[in-house]
Amino acid sequence: MKYYVAGHRGMVGGAILRRLKARAAQGEALEIVTRTHAELDLTDQAAVRAFMQAERPDVVILAAAKVGGIHANNTYPAEFIHDNLMIECNVIHQAHAAGVKRLLQLGSSCIYPREAAQPMAEAALLTGPLEPTNEPYAIAKIAGIKLCESYNRQYGVDYRSVMPTNLYGPGDNFHPENSHVLPALMRRFHEAAQEGRDEVVIWGTGAPRREFLHVDDMAEASLFVLDLDQAIYQANTEPMLSHINVGCGEDVSIRELAGMIAGVTGFDGRISCDASKPDGTPRKLMDVSRLSDMGWRAQIPLERGLEETYRWFLDSQDAGDLRT
Repeated sequence: MKYYVAGHRGMVGGAILRRLKARAAQGEALEIVTRTHAELDLTDQAAVRAFMQAERPDVVILAAAKVGGIHANNTYPAEFIHDNLMIECNVIHQAHAAGVKRLLQLGSSCIYPREAAQPMAEAALLTGPLEPTNEPYAIAKIAGIKLCESYNRQYGVDYRSVMPTNLYGPGDNFHPENSHVLPALMRRFHEAAQEGRDEVVIWGTGAPRREFLHVDDMAEASLFVLDLDQAIYQANTEPMLSHINVGCGEDVSIRELAGMIAGVTGFDGRISCDASKPDGTPRKLMDVSRLSDMGWRAQIPLERGLEETYRWFLDSQDAGDLRT
């Protein structure tokens, strides 16, 4: 079986790639194909067509996306909707054109309405307005789900979608402006501890609640869903509501998360909130009962995951290969 992992240099794609390589090392007969962005621009339709026709993978894992936190989504909305739509359209359509029967597309929990009932079940999709700060990105990820479902209906392929909650872990982006909340806070608290500062100010009120899943758990869940027998997958989903939530089923407030990260990084000063900055969605907790009913549950507790991620941050910083 030839697997093409799109986005293998990203946090999630990298974790999936590590697991596929481990399977190969254990004797599973599989071949892995990857391309860097410099080698293959997934927004270029002709380039993706040529790649798919030449490689003819058996399985495609679409983990490539343009991603970022509130600041990045607010600053570059056109790029977030355009680039993600182009990536999804090109990879999914050209996979079909090359005869790919099995594909897994990774989305995001931001697909759900801003005021969706908590925890957010798959059935909440398209039931209300989205969070304005990341609506362009969310629209693109919803389109990815519907692309998969439409190709399934029309062509009889087996294209699946998983919607992760907020992810973190090795390979994360710690850029001060374009990162998500957890790595942004980790970098801020680390620098404050190193510089001996007595206060760290976090964006917003600190009241919003978020769920966080370690990227290694996400990689395991992705391959679990990909490997499911088609009859089992179809029995637990619906043709036009086929995506599956992936999370740990627990959330914390941003203020609580900040306290945990302060402890991991050794910061012992004050934590203040800047309420003039946007909070984003009040709460984002995934209903993961669909996935748990099929036999998968997260294994890495948040505190342990934060410690592991901070060690990776320090090691990567020392090596000079941290995205900052």
